[in-house]
Amino acid sequence: MIVRKLRLQRGWSQEQLSQMSGLSIRTIQRIERGQKAGLESLKSLAAVFEVQVSDLQKEPEMNNEQDIKLTQDEQEALDYVRGIKGFYSHLLTYVLVIGMLFAINLFTSPDDIWAWWPAMGWGIGLAIQALNTFDLVNFFNADWEKKQVEKRLGRKL
Repeated sequence: MIVRKLRLQRGWSQEQLSQMSGLSIRTIQRIERGQKAGLESLKSLAAVFEVQVSDLQKEPEMNNEQDIKLTQDEQEALDYVRGIKGFYSHLLTYVLVIGMLFAINLFTSPDDIWAWWPAMGWGIGLAIQALNTFDLVNFFNADWEKKQVEKRLGRKL
């Protein structure tokens, strides 16, 4: 929603916005999720953001993020955070599944530890994802893609 976008543009947390506007954090969370705000809440937010109340009321009633225009920096930040979220989700899945495989291995055949093989194979993939997610190795980043496109089109950078 527009309140969230305005808050993020200023680099404020929900707690900071709560203190400045006099609204509860819960109210700000509800408004940012798209619930309709009361007139007094809108007045408080409009005063903090130095915009008209009507500007806050004009916001679209859409919850689809694709319908909200984001700047390139905001889109890059959103993509980065989604990448981190995906990595941590993958890491949690890895820990749970590999832990379960080791438990099964120890109960069924404790003499032969075969669970190391899937742990290592999957672990390599997880390590590669970590390198890409946290930009530790930049083999195929956006600059590389741009250079390849320009090269393919026969243009010089």
